[in-house]
Amino acid sequence: MNHPFAPRSTKSRIFRSDDVSPGDRVVVRRALGNPNSPVYSDVTGHVLSTEPLVVRPQEIGGYPSEKESVTIADEEIYVIKRLSPRRIRNSEIRAVEEATAAAFPGIHNQVSSDGQWLLRAGDGITERSNSAVPLGRSAGFVPVPISEIFEFYRSHDLPPRLLIPERIGAPAERLLRSAPEGQWDLGPEILVMTRTLADVDTHPTTRPRSSGSTCVGSHTATGANPPGPADELIFRVDAEPDQDWFDLYTFRGTALPQHALQLLAGRIEGEMGFARLLEPATGETVAITRATLTESDNGQKWLGYSAVQVAEHWRRRGLATRLGSDMLAWGAEHGADSAYLQVISTNTPAIALYHKLGFIEHHRHRCATWQG
Repeated sequence: MNHPFAPRSTKSRIFRSDDVSPGDRVVVRRALGNPNSPVYSDVTGHVLSTEPLVVRPQEIGGYPSEKESVTIADEEIYVIKRLSPRRIRNSEIRAVEEATAAAFPGIHNQVSSDGQWLLRAGDGITERSNSAVPLGRSAGFVPVPISEIFEFYRSHDLPPRLLIPERIGAPAERLLRSAPEGQWDLGPEILVMTRTLADVDTHPTTRPRSSGSTCVGSHTATGANPPGPADELIFRVDAEPDQDWFDLYTFRGTALPQHALQLLAGRIEGEMGFARLLEPATGETVAITRATLTESDNGQKWLGYSAVQVAEHWRRRGLATRLGSDMLAWGAEHGADSAYLQVISTNTPAIALYHKLGFIEHHRHRCATWQG
């Protein structure tokens, strides 16, 4: 028997989740009637079981309902997509993506003529600074300005690349589904996770404090106070990275060329800090992260942190938790209302860490790069 989550057509693989478990919130597209001319119907809800697939429809508000569950036969499943665990408004997805776009601008930036897409061209390596993202209020309802996007990237000698958040990127999803197989290369599915900073303690603790940095802090976030050697390290945030910071940084496990690293320290539409943990006896930089403070169009101020790296000989000792805890406090101290981060959906250990720090899934997105 075919895997129950295998779509009938390769064109439906755009946002397919291969690992769906009881409790997940999903949308299932069913192909009903004549297999040669089916009628499609969507069911959105929470998975009760997978053998067979049983979904309890979702009530208004995003929480599990008491409505009668739906059993979906294997042969009816056209595609299944895992969704964020609670109902999120399109405007809320847009707000996080706006804050992220401000934190990762390209060297060249252009808004599409219809005002719905932001086009960014940078070093050609990292996705966030080298992709077109739908940020306009109508982007989820109007066609993708694909000719304009192609012209922009070709003028910068880069392949066209679309960053496609769920829902507000629906027209781009449809565009990819209608394209011949292999024309677009899909990057990994990215979880965008958020949390409020209203409950973060910004008062100094007994942890060591740095002296002489441009931005200094030593704090703990509520519910995250790791024991052991991590508590003895010095937390420091600088306005600019130094070579020790760069030496620890990799992008998805790969070291970047120097010019790409320098772009991380370039100007953004907001504030930026380069955080680290230092071993007090030697001054060795043993963990790093890049922090940004940017705003969405609704005036909300966001802390974003990325590029979390721990020196290999210091791993599994609570440093990532300590660094994340201090970053949340630093963000709250600097006026951020909420925090966001991104993680590959298959990185289970990192997701568990971020849950420990109070983050929950907000939405998902993927990048698609034109292959021609």
